[in-house]
Amino acid sequence: MVNNGKVRPKKALGQHFLTDESVSRRIADTLSGYVGTPVIEVGPGMGMLTKYLIADGHDVTVVEIDGESIDYLRENFPQLQGERIIDGDFLQMDLADKMGYKPFCVIGNYPYNISSQIFFKVLDYKDMIPCCSGMLQREVAERLAAAPGTKARGILSVLLQAWYDVKYLFTVDEHVFNPPPKVKSGVIIMTRNDVTDLGCDERLFRTIVKTTFGQRRKTLRNSIRGLLPAGAPLPESPLWAKRPEQLSVADFVELTNLASGVRSAVSGSINEL
Repeated sequence: MVNNGKVRPKKALGQHFLTDESVSRRIADTLSGYVGTPVIEVGPGMGMLTKYLIADGHDVTVVEIDGESIDYLRENFPQLQGERIIDGDFLQMDLADKMGYKPFCVIGNYPYNISSQIFFKVLDYKDMIPCCSGMLQREVAERLAAAPGTKARGILSVLLQAWYDVKYLFTVDEHVFNPPPKVKSGVIIMTRNDVTDLGCDERLFRTIVKTTFGQRRKTLRNSIRGLLPAGAPLPESPLWAKRPEQLSVADFVELTNLASGVRSAVSGSINEL
């Protein structure tokens, strides 16, 4: 419910409302180079970030699943009248349709309980989203930006960095939220790189990344076996002795092409019989 003109944060929605104006200002500034490109803000709450985006001249559309927040935004942000306040679940939306099949940026103080899913969603629209920024749990933010050879590196690190340059910008302490979360937060920015084709089977690439990180204690020689024909010989490569967190995006592309080659060789041998 709305108390004294304020929205009550809801634990079930992962809501932690930012209360520090200077932090909101810094997050909004991450899109300073994209004025003129429409912006979707995810989970605006009471508009702490929204007001700075609007003031900076951005064409803002907000997506909010909380009815109380929607009522608050409609009452306090006349600039968002019409279809600029979308009542719904960001994860279930056809974003291309909502944004008129034109490029758009994504920003938010992302709900902690769905932050990883949000970035998988962004990946689905990588050819339409030139920039995505915002705040999420520090652990997840560090994971998205993690470099090869670091423990934080994971599935999303590789999948995002294949298409985006990801930077961890700054850390936000717990006390500037209502209610304070139990962990620190981190702000990141992702800008689309120049890659249009990975140079491998992209579907197999994603499968290999997910499979190998799902068995991250194993060397790639062992974790990838289940994706290859039984008994198929592996071509010589130093990659087989490594673990997934040690690999760059280029290494995973090479690994995918090696796996494709093994599959093709076995398929070709069967066809010759």
